[in-house]
Amino acid sequence: MKKALVIGGARSGKYISLLLAENDYAVTLTDINQVPYKAELEAVGIEVVEGLHPDSLLDVKYDLVIKNPGIKYDSPFIIKVLEAGYKIYNEIDVALRYVPNADVLAITGTNGKTTTVTLACQMLKQDYSDVYLCGNIGIPVSEIVYKHPDAKVLVIELSSFQLDGIYDMKPKIANITNLQNDHLDYYDDLDSYFKSKQAIYQNQDDQDIFIRNIDDQLVVDYFKNDKVKTIDYGIDNPSAINFIDDKVIYQDVELFNKRDLKIVGKHNLYNALVAAIMSFEYGVKPASISKVISTFKGVEHRIEFVDTIAGVAYYNDSKATNVESVKVALTAFEKPVILIAGGYDKQISFADLSNYQAQVKLAILFGETKDKLKDVFDQAIIVDSLEIAVNLASQMATTGDTVLFSPACASFDQFKDYEERGQIFKNLVKNIKA
Repeated sequence: MKKALVIGGARSGKYISLLLAENDYAVTLTDINQVPYKAELEAVGIEVVEGLHPDSLLDVKYDLVIKNPGIKYDSPFIIKVLEAGYKIYNEIDVALRYVPNADVLAITGTNGKTTTVTLACQMLKQDYSDVYLCGNIGIPVSEIVYKHPDAKVLVIELSSFQLDGIYDMKPKIANITNLQNDHLDYYDDLDSYFKSKQAIYQNQDDQDIFIRNIDDQLVVDYFKNDKVKTIDYGIDNPSAINFIDDKVIYQDVELFNKRDLKIVGKHNLYNALVAAIMSFEYGVKPASISKVISTFKGVEHRIEFVDTIAGVAYYNDSKATNVESVKVALTAFEKPVILIAGGYDKQISFADLSNYQAQVKLAILFGETKDKLKDVFDQAIIVDSLEIAVNLASQMATTGDTVLFSPACASFDQFKDYEERGQIFKNLVKNIKA
């Protein structure tokens, strides 16, 4: 029997372990934390080693080693695994082996991934069955494959961390939304981060499609695949897209009308373009694309309208974990906002936000990065917590103001993830109303 080592639990670790066990692997899962589903895994014969990664694990010869994408390659146990000569895979690549007939539509990029994949999936579901959304959006590919082995279409959001462990994936259609400064806490430099994104199309050929954002010069500069069929799109530069009286025209076909797009900001028009082109190229009818565009109200935690209280509008943008996301959010509003920001320090510069002073009426800052952010904004107040920030914002806001929670940072200093952080923000807003 073949042996597999899964390093790191979480949801992806759980389901890739179950999937491999179901396919005749002897699986060992190891996690430095306690594994809440240990009994469930052990019930099907999976060995669970929790609380540490003991060196004795490497006394066994494995046929397959899989790492959780959040574990850095320079962590001590991973270094030992690499020194032992193992090639480390991501669960996505391995899971896709068990749905060889499923079409993969894949999207990566610094910003806009979640909105784009969600739109594309909703469009595809209008005309096709067995379509599943998975990946970095929070549902592991291995979970979908384990639960739905007959899946026909997988719409996958991919982070750079996930792409680092992908070697064989060959998307039918792929896209890099944009490339911006991010994740210098994980990569040695921006070049390494940008190059990690290129794995999304490394195996594509002339039977596949890459949808390229020609308004993003970094995407164009880093693009390295002359085999794949490339479709260029853009708003500022001539491309395969034409805009006629607010109609979005592609291959002489109207895909949707810009006026029907409910989600605010130029960035969301880019997201809609990618989703529409991807869906149309796959075979979705223009009427189905237009229907989704006119009804889609956005992704949770991404410039998400929460409520209007005493004439003040509150927006949750907890998914904004970098500077570029905040810039996008700030330019989505017509009037200056009261900005709540701060969080885990990823060692990225916030200097570029100083160019957006005109969009910020007041910045209320908390978390590890609060002092760094204070150097950026002319009007800024430092507080100790998100709760204090929300209460202060509600006290200082006047009728017609917008309070925007757009952290510019990861959540790990005070929260489990951006989703928990966003939900807490929404709960705090509800408490104001109460």
